[in-house]
Amino acid sequence: MKIIRAIAAVAFFAVVCAGAVFAQPRTTAPGPSTAAQTVNVPDTKIALVATDEFAEEKTGIVRLVAAMKRVEAEFQPRRTELQSLQQQIEKLTADLAKAVPLQDAKVSQQQQDKIDQLKKEFQRKGEDAEAAYKKKVPEVLGPLYDDIGKALDAYAKAHGITLILDMSKVQGIVSADNSLDITKAFIAEFNSKNPATASLTPSK
Repeated sequence: MKIIRAIAAVAFFAVVCAGAVFAQPRTTAPGPSTAAQTVNVPDTKIALVATDEFAEEKTGIVRLVAAMKRVEAEFQPRRTELQSLQQQIEKLTADLAKAVPLQDAKVSQQQQDKIDQLKKEFQRKGEDAEAAYKKKVPEVLGPLYDDIGKALDAYAKAHGITLILDMSKVQGIVSADNSLDITKAFIAEFNSKNPATASLTPSK
């Protein structure tokens, strides 16, 4: 069974387990001396998983939730700084709008220059933070999603599942029996074998 993995920043990542092939029965028409032959359809067991639930704080994969919190905590100082800059810009802009009719044009221009300078600083720091975040997320979560993908593959093999569809990504699933959903069972098994304190596999 082959697992296809994809990683995305802030919000998270998909794991689709594929590899089952549905063969159609073919029958050879009997000839004068040939008996009818039938190709049997292979036994196929399908399951569904909702990978977006892996990141749920209370019911998701504890290692994933913990790793996401570490990344968010690391970038919280930058987020706070950007919020402070934005508040300064908004206040200075509002103050300038009120003062323009009452003060010298040169003073207004000096205040506007300061606002423009803060806007440039805000944009630069925002772009730097975004670039750093997009780099950090795969570094921290990439190895973990690899582990989750391998565990999902092992889970499928252990339970005789030949095809797992990700309900978070696959479109067209209109209705399905609840018994096909392995999300909670897989999360519970993964958490039991991989506590939040377990070390991540180093990325290669």
